[in-house]
Amino acid sequence: MATGEAERGAAGAPGAEVPQPGSVVQVMFGAMAARTVYTAVELGIADLIGEGESTPEAVAEGCKAEPRSVHRLLRALTALGLLQERRQGVFALTATGALLGTSRPDSLAAFVRMFADPVMLRAWDHLGDSVRSGEPSFDAVFGTDFFSHLKQHPALSAQFNASMSQGSRLAAAVLPGAYDFGRFRTVVDVGGGDGTLLAAILRENPGLRGVVYDTEEGLAQAAETFARAGVADRASCVAGDFFSFAPEGGDLYLLKSVVHDWNDEQCTRILGHCRAVLPPEGRLLLVEPTLPAVVPPDAPPLMYLSDLNMLVNLGGRERTEEDFTALCRAAGFQAPVFRQLPPPQAFRLIEAAPAE
Repeated sequence: MATGEAERGAAGAPGAEVPQPGSVVQVMFGAMAARTVYTAVELGIADLIGEGESTPEAVAEGCKAEPRSVHRLLRALTALGLLQERRQGVFALTATGALLGTSRPDSLAAFVRMFADPVMLRAWDHLGDSVRSGEPSFDAVFGTDFFSHLKQHPALSAQFNASMSQGSRLAAAVLPGAYDFGRFRTVVDVGGGDGTLLAAILRENPGLRGVVYDTEEGLAQAAETFARAGVADRASCVAGDFFSFAPEGGDLYLLKSVVHDWNDEQCTRILGHCRAVLPPEGRLLLVEPTLPAVVPPDAPPLMYLSDLNMLVNLGGRERTEEDFTALCRAAGFQAPVFRQLPPPQAFRLIEAAPAE
């Protein structure tokens, strides 16, 4: 059989993998899709359409833009599943598109703004450098690390806090019912930002007290969050550096979406400070996604893209169960127990008791 015939036979064999060039093209247009959604938030498209219907002309007037260009934007948003064209030239939000509105309690507008912000994306231009060096590119691009840059830019820091709060609300909707917080006296939410997650936990556990521990910038909106949730009398804020110490007094130390920001040495220091103040009956609770040991064929790309985002912007990484076990043991904890949060959450609960 000639070489060409052999290749054709292999390609046509039962179960043979068929190339999908369309998939490559779709992936390459992903950055354009993200920018389209960002522009929709920037122009306030969801707020302008609201709960009813609107035309490109009316939307254009509201955002001071050119009507034909707005029409093209609305069509693209429709193809992305964020709008629907109910009849020619008349658009309405889908349930998903409504999440881009700024007045909804479950809004993702700040999240979109942060993750499509040029500051967040510029280091991605140097992904190859990070892959070669193993170091974040952000520091070289901006002359400082990510969180120091936020500290120097208050408006960007507030935007980051808002985006993290919107992300935390998703976990806050399920976490209080997925873990027995009632067996503890005081939970310390390490790196807890504006207190969104802690407030939800305290609201569902009236006998529990809580402390949110973060930088002064991270805590900027925490008192307001606690007051709005009606738990201000049981919640307090402590400002500090978790690389230096963890506040005393807790019997549960909670860290959500913190560990993946840092490298192994830094994580061991953070968790070690928690271990130093944890009573024998206390617990460490991490809320993080975990990567499978082997990438499955149907793996959702989100966690792996997040892993690369940690590489280029922060120097952290997403981890496997084996990685988390090694971290916990290095910080003075027993091997952790892993449990999945209810769908659609991709996070897992990683609970560890102090080692004797």
